[in-house]
Amino acid sequence: MIYSDCYWEDVGLASTRVPFIESLNHKRVLITGATGMICSSVVEILAYRNRKHQAGIRMILAGRNRDRIKNRFGDIAEYEYLFYDATEELELDTEVDYIIHGAGNAHPAAYAKEPVETLMGNIIGVRSLLELARKKRARFLYLSSSEVYGNQTSSEPFRESDYGVVDILNPRACYPNGKRAAETLCAAYGEEYGVDMAVVRPGHIYGPTITKEDTRASAQFTRSALNHENIIMKSAGEQRRSYCYTLDCASAILTVLLHGERGGAYNISNRNSIVSIREMAEALARYGGVNVVFENPSDAERKGYNMMPYSALNAEKLENLGWSAAFGLEAGVSRTIDMLRLQNEKRC
Repeated sequence: MIYSDCYWEDVGLASTRVPFIESLNHKRVLITGATGMICSSVVEILAYRNRKHQAGIRMILAGRNRDRIKNRFGDIAEYEYLFYDATEELELDTEVDYIIHGAGNAHPAAYAKEPVETLMGNIIGVRSLLELARKKRARFLYLSSSEVYGNQTSSEPFRESDYGVVDILNPRACYPNGKRAAETLCAAYGEEYGVDMAVVRPGHIYGPTITKEDTRASAQFTRSALNHENIIMKSAGEQRRSYCYTLDCASAILTVLLHGERGGAYNISNRNSIVSIREMAEALARYGGVNVVFENPSDAERKGYNMMPYSALNAEKLENLGWSAAFGLEAGVSRTIDMLRLQNEKRC
């Protein structure tokens, strides 16, 4: 990631949307999935706090590849590295105050290719971290997904207590059912062992922190707009989704980490960015100066499709904690393309 002054200003703006963020000063925060699309933005906000406000937040970034973390963040953040594999028990010699678990398969190609690993990674991976939270008496925050809501007939944005049907014999259900099981495991650890836990359910997140491996529709649309290629849609795109810019998602995560009810679940959604897939594609196309065209999907692509025809989220519960989004759809789209263009220019 190559950073600009404008981007750091946006990181600073996002940090102001976390009520009493100074409560994190001098705390120890362990983050899994730190190089992923969402948690990399969490790291950026914490790094900004340390650099601009001398917050003294101690970051422990956990993953399987030390070099990947080093290459992602360079010298923007001071952190400790911790080897983390979802299939192994996690050992940590030092104390920790907060654990944010954002690691795991998070894009359609991975679900289609590795349904077993996707399902088991969610369950086994969260258990090892819950055990660590239990030993360290740390607060645990789990990044779940809006897909836990399943299929519903209602066209109203889902509240945290709304649950529909998931076809359990469809291999694509590895993702929503893995998330559902992991959430229940979090609740079970809270009940049986007294672990202080909370859950966030992001909707559809977009931004310049997309990874090369990301095969979600919005990521593909973004790359097409960036490369001056027409955006290809493989459906009519009528499904409504809750889109949220990465820095807004990160500020929401930190808000729940600090202020969320023990044992509670919170939707992450920008009330000003609930649009159809087609409208999202058109917004990216306008800023990228390209067109939206339609093609039939392949069988392989169909296997990775989101099982939900409608997945808009109601985020009133999150907003009641004092959070609000800083970036509307047009602002988020323009920042996404501008930052990715900067990456390309600097690397040429």
